[in-house]
Amino acid sequence: MITVTEATATAATLKRLSDEGVSIWLDDLSRKRIESGNLAELIATRHVVGVTTNPSIFQAAIGSGEGYEEQLADLAERGVTVDEAVRMMTTQDVRAAADILRPVYDATGGQDGRVSIEVDPRLAHNTAATIAEAKQLSWLVDRPNVMIKIPATKAGLPAITEVIGLGISVNVTLIFSLERYREVMDAYLAGLEKAKAAGIDLAGIHSVASFFVSRVDSEIDKRLAKTGTDEALALKGKAALANARLAYEAYEEVFGADRWTALATAGAHKQRPLWASTGVKDPAYKDTLYVDELVAPGTVNTMPEATLNATADHGDIHGDSVTGGYAGARADLAAVEALGISYDEVVKQLEDEGVSKFEAAWGDLLDAVATSLRGKGVEGE
Repeated sequence: MITVTEATATAATLKRLSDEGVSIWLDDLSRKRIESGNLAELIATRHVVGVTTNPSIFQAAIGSGEGYEEQLADLAERGVTVDEAVRMMTTQDVRAAADILRPVYDATGGQDGRVSIEVDPRLAHNTAATIAEAKQLSWLVDRPNVMIKIPATKAGLPAITEVIGLGISVNVTLIFSLERYREVMDAYLAGLEKAKAAGIDLAGIHSVASFFVSRVDSEIDKRLAKTGTDEALALKGKAALANARLAYEAYEEVFGADRWTALATAGAHKQRPLWASTGVKDPAYKDTLYVDELVAPGTVNTMPEATLNATADHGDIHGDSVTGGYAGARADLAAVEALGISYDEVVKQLEDEGVSKFEAAWGDLLDAVATSLRGKGVEGE
């Protein structure tokens, strides 16, 4: 456990980050983290005010089996299907985490204290099924501080509008491109307008837009390295930050326009940008790069625990590091394009890979649970 002295020393940087208007969310969840008191400890000592999950996180947690043995035995005894078993386990974890974070939710008027759970990634290209799944997950978790994660695929956009229109809070995930991000914000506003027309209180609806960061550098850096010129190598590590900064510029534009003002007057909340995939993939870069350089008011940074600990230990929070950097960001992306690296091609590839990775992780999770159920005497079909 973290001592009081250690907590005070390591919390200073995280407090500075929080004071700059960045909500710190943990990008991880497991039964062990909940039951050991670790999540509550991070809330108390590390300024953590939210939790995000995804299929890969649940695959790692439930695939290990640790903490799930009793529930698996009960589910096997009931003869439930594998899909039902997975949803029972994941929603139980999200429900428990939401209860732990409920005081934060209450204290922040619903802005933070949030826990996100994703629709089945196999539904990413099916609008109607995504909507049905989002409604079912909201009902299953049954906590006001849950957010349903919907991927920002073309099929996901109308689903976002419909689900927001029902008054369900949404975390839009797997956003890589600036064009798609604007479409996501438009889908959110359309959903609010739909909810308003239905007489739903807009003050109860919250949303974040998860804009992925490190994967952009991973792919573009690989292409820059292949180009191999000094000019190309000098651009490594710049594209992801440039992309994110221009996303924030788009956010400022959309939520500064008349369409938004009309909704704000009715009690609506802005859809906050959430920096996702903030764990640094290249060891040549500082491990807090995507935290230090993406500080802006009204944002969320969801971090794996290693990044959270690194930020607490040696993060360099020096005020707003996003606004005012838009011209430089545009120049960096233009320089990458000038080398023959297509931005549109990269972000399309990353979206496709993102959906595929989550589908694969979900498949691995189903396989692991099926094996566990069979080992306890049922087929788990």
